[in-house]
Amino acid sequence: MLLAVVVGLGVTALAVGPVALTPGEVLGALAGAEGRAGVIVLGLRAPRLALALVVGAALGLAGALLQSVVRNPLASPDVVGLTGGASAAAVLAIAAGASGTAVDAAALGGALLAAVAVFGFSGRGVTGTRFIVVGVAVAFLANGFLGYGLTRASLAEAQSAFFWLVGSVGTAPWGDVARVAAVLGLVGVVLVTLRRPLSAVALDDDSARAIGARPVATRVAAIVLSSVLAAVAVAVAGPVAFVAFVSGPIARRLRGHGPALVTAPLVGGVVVVAADLVAQHLIPGSLEPPVGLVTGVLGAPFLIWLLVRGEQRKEMSA
Repeated sequence: MLLAVVVGLGVTALAVGPVALTPGEVLGALAGAEGRAGVIVLGLRAPRLALALVVGAALGLAGALLQSVVRNPLASPDVVGLTGGASAAAVLAIAAGASGTAVDAAALGGALLAAVAVFGFSGRGVTGTRFIVVGVAVAFLANGFLGYGLTRASLAEAQSAFFWLVGSVGTAPWGDVARVAAVLGLVGVVLVTLRRPLSAVALDDDSARAIGARPVATRVAAIVLSSVLAAVAVAVAGPVAFVAFVSGPIARRLRGHGPALVTAPLVGGVVVVAADLVAQHLIPGSLEPPVGLVTGVLGAPFLIWLLVRGEQRKEMSA
């Protein structure tokens, strides 16, 4: 079902715009036909669509992986400071005059540094409510460094950073698409090799140890992988809000059980592509808003609903 939705949204994204194209023209352009349709589809719209898909998939997998190993639906890179650390480091790098791969490296370093801080203050189990609270504190700390970076930047750099901080897939060179896709594929291969330890972590730690697993080490490895995914996505598109947070719960509801590590990337891709279509074509006005504004508006009510639902369950169990 999700693959069908991705295909439908993809054809729509390639067809609609200032110059409308028919589905036949879109398919012809993808098949290599020359002419106006080929230039529009392959040169302008396809890179943006591809970047939205891979960024959404990376964020969706990062969120679902973190939520599954921490065993908390509130755990996601943007809530526990991983995205904030990546954003702060990237803005500091931009303020220092860096660009391209240097910004990518800074974002990865910032995300990993935030992860180390969360590890250090969360205690030995690296799980539970304490992990979330510490992560929120780290996110606030990262926000302070981010503000410092903005004050150190020139007016032009600060304007660029402000737009980037909202989250956008509007500028999409194929190199960025390839970089995110490569990291996504590499992490996917690593997760395949870790499928048995990850399944054991779904149990409580004592049961996992009883069957020979190492739950804390597996949890730390999974959080590092989540940090890498979040960092590469943030480096090329900015912190697209709430995609990592909502993809896991939606994917688990669709599957009915398990961490949904295959379904969540598809959900993330659908969310970002759909939000980008809304931003481009359904919001009135001459200024096209970044996709992060749309995901933020949709994600905030989802967070409130999840919190209210959790409180209601506690009251019913009491």
